[in-house]
Amino acid sequence: MYQSLLTRRYLFSKVMPLLAALAVALSVAMVVVVWSVMGGFLNMLLGQGRGLIGDVAINYPVGSGGLAHYEELVDRLEADPAIDKATPTIETLALIAMPGGSSKPVQVIGIDPDGFHAVTGFHDRLYWAPIDTPVKGDTDGDDLRLDMDDRFVVAGESMRETDPDTGLDRPAVVPGIHVYGKNRRMAGGYYLVYDWFLPREEVTISVPIITRGGALAKMESRRFPVANEFKSGLFEADANWVYMPLGELQSMLLWDRGRRLDSGEETGAFMITEDGEEIWIEREVGDSPARVTNILMKAAPGVNEHECERAAEAVYRAFAQDHPNADEVPPPKTASGDLRDIWTWDKKPGLAVFIAAVRKETTLVLVLFSFISLTAVFLIFSIFWAIVSEKTKDIGILRALGATRSGVAWLFLRYGLALGLTGSGLGLGLAYLIVTNINLIHDWMGSALGVEIWNAETYYFTEIPNAVDPMHAGIVFTGGVVFSALGAFAPALRAALMDPVRALRFE
Repeated sequence: MYQSLLTRRYLFSKVMPLLAALAVALSVAMVVVVWSVMGGFLNMLLGQGRGLIGDVAINYPVGSGGLAHYEELVDRLEADPAIDKATPTIETLALIAMPGGSSKPVQVIGIDPDGFHAVTGFHDRLYWAPIDTPVKGDTDGDDLRLDMDDRFVVAGESMRETDPDTGLDRPAVVPGIHVYGKNRRMAGGYYLVYDWFLPREEVTISVPIITRGGALAKMESRRFPVANEFKSGLFEADANWVYMPLGELQSMLLWDRGRRLDSGEETGAFMITEDGEEIWIEREVGDSPARVTNILMKAAPGVNEHECERAAEAVYRAFAQDHPNADEVPPPKTASGDLRDIWTWDKKPGLAVFIAAVRKETTLVLVLFSFISLTAVFLIFSIFWAIVSEKTKDIGILRALGATRSGVAWLFLRYGLALGLTGSGLGLGLAYLIVTNINLIHDWMGSALGVEIWNAETYYFTEIPNAVDPMHAGIVFTGGVVFSALGAFAPALRAALMDPVRALRFE
């Protein structure tokens, strides 16, 4: 009874304990806000990365000769209950020449539009699509999509465009929104176009034809209309990726059915010129099935990517056994029992490094802010130490009236827990208000104070992540309570070990 009474009296009768609770509240709020924003930013990145390549991929690059009989493999994969959809793709480096004479190296990805959409949601990333209302931040209605019909959507989804001269359909490409470099991203998250509007123009794609030995045979160039542009939210993809129809890329690489180019060095074919110089020649040899470099998969509902990966490994092993020709179906490569050429979306080369860097940065910032939050522990320790010194005579009276040492210690520990619960609860409430209204707060800061912290042109997300993870909030809340109890532990021990006689004589 006396512990509850004194805890309430100490908690509300002095200013210093309330300041300690306020310090705990600010510490908890700071950590929750940082974790919510940075964790949300990471989740946005992960979500965009997963949307680009599906859950699991089988990969055999151009230099390895690619993968044949992929239609059969896709059917086998989709027959497995752990795999919902699968689609073939080709990835290779290329050069894109754009209007105005500019050009840049890009990664060209050959896709089947419908199958690729079933795995990754490709159609949803087409940027030039009509919208009914302006996006947040477009106060003047400058967004071109407000006055746009669905012509570019239809062309982007089919990756075909009607030739105005002949009336025939032509294969078309879909570059990332930042590939051209002339699309200006505004602070509101929409784009203004300068010079050429790319979906009304044509580009030239040049891809290197690589022999089985890895040598460059020649560059193959073709001109394509631009059907649309895609926006994934991941700048690396939006600035360097170009989608084109799978069959067109197979034809350019000589990977379509019945054609294969080998170097003379591999086949022993060479010619002797008039001056006696030996020159290796290239020639088509044999009949080869069509090839791809990747099979992308989407896990079935309720199946995570790791279960999907294991299912894909089992299917591929059986597939490779039925096709022993290593020139057409590369055998499984194992490292520590896993197939090195089958990986989940977060282990994709290049993307895995980026995700790991963001994760480490998030962890580092959380650790730093957690250390800063430890100041609340020392503040509670100092306040409680002063309270114990001030209440020495009261402690002596309690001991004289029969209070045990453990009872006196529990009094101050209970006091610390009360401060922790109060401060942590206030901190969670404050963090929730800040995070859920963080975009409104940011907009107000921009209009009233001229301060813009989250620049959409820098972060490539139109809004700051504004969701609080309940598990993260619970961890921080528990940490605030535990740290408060730790701060009160030493003063509580000092109070429990006091000699009651000396405490009663204390002045």
